[in-house]
Amino acid sequence: MFDAFATLLVFDLAGLSAETPLGAALHFFVMDVAKILVLLTTVIYLMGWLRALLTPERVRAMMRGRSGPGARLMAVGLGAATPFCSCSSIPLFIGFVEAGIPLGVTLSFLIASPMVNQVAVVVLAGVIGWQMTLIYVATGLTVAFVGGYVLQAFKPERWVEDYVWKIHMGEAAQEERDTGLRARHDYAWNEVRQIVGRIWKYVLIGVGIGAVIHGYVPADFVAKIAGDGSVLSVIVAVLAGVPMYSDAVGVIPVAEALLGKGVPLGTVLAFMMAVIALSLPEMLILRKVVKWPLLGLFAAYLATAFVLVGVLFNALRSVIL
Repeated sequence: MFDAFATLLVFDLAGLSAETPLGAALHFFVMDVAKILVLLTTVIYLMGWLRALLTPERVRAMMRGRSGPGARLMAVGLGAATPFCSCSSIPLFIGFVEAGIPLGVTLSFLIASPMVNQVAVVVLAGVIGWQMTLIYVATGLTVAFVGGYVLQAFKPERWVEDYVWKIHMGEAAQEERDTGLRARHDYAWNEVRQIVGRIWKYVLIGVGIGAVIHGYVPADFVAKIAGDGSVLSVIVAVLAGVPMYSDAVGVIPVAEALLGKGVPLGTVLAFMMAVIALSLPEMLILRKVVKWPLLGLFAAYLATAFVLVGVLFNALRSVIL
């Protein structure tokens, strides 16, 4: 449907040729923008109905006093089920600390939440297929789960800003919502307006970058820059993702274009994860609640994990794809 729409608009009405860089780039742009925005609106609205009762305060209450592997699994699962991005990191971090949740569990949640959520999963599957999506989700959740144990081993509580420990949010912070049909519709539609309104520009930027790569950048040039999947090429991909800022939805078109140009799967996975969870804005936001040693440890773990993920999947690419 989206391919036919882009073909009608770009090739039939505009008269461009699929053999030209401009035609190929515009077709990619129109098709992916339409596909992503339709999927975003639909999924966010449907999930809004189901998530009408799942506020950050309720997530905090569900996790209160929990520890151990079960708590980490719940944290990672809630991170994947909730659409909280880096802008929510500070209140969630403070709320989890106030609720007595171990810091390692909190950090597992903070890794999983921006990297994996139901909206990104559906959009990713619609753009590049379920196989790549399942690989991305499995590796993202594993990185989050293991990260809680690794970071907790360093006793990170000493590196949390002092004011965080002094905050008492109280039970009054919990929000009660009307669960009627009209209220759920209003909540779901408000979710669509807020989330799409917040990320549409990243969708356009991401699709635009992907369109330029798809239409104008020769495949052999991309393959040369990306390398052959070596450790060095994966490290470069992770470093390239750090200055960028996007959520999971915005980086998907770029990943699609890179895969289409022959960039190895592991390199693309490492790049995606770095853009989403290791970007400078994300780190600067977290710096407001943790001290430099913990921030550096958090970033070092993520960078190391992403490089290992990239190298592993590059080594297994002949089996996976």
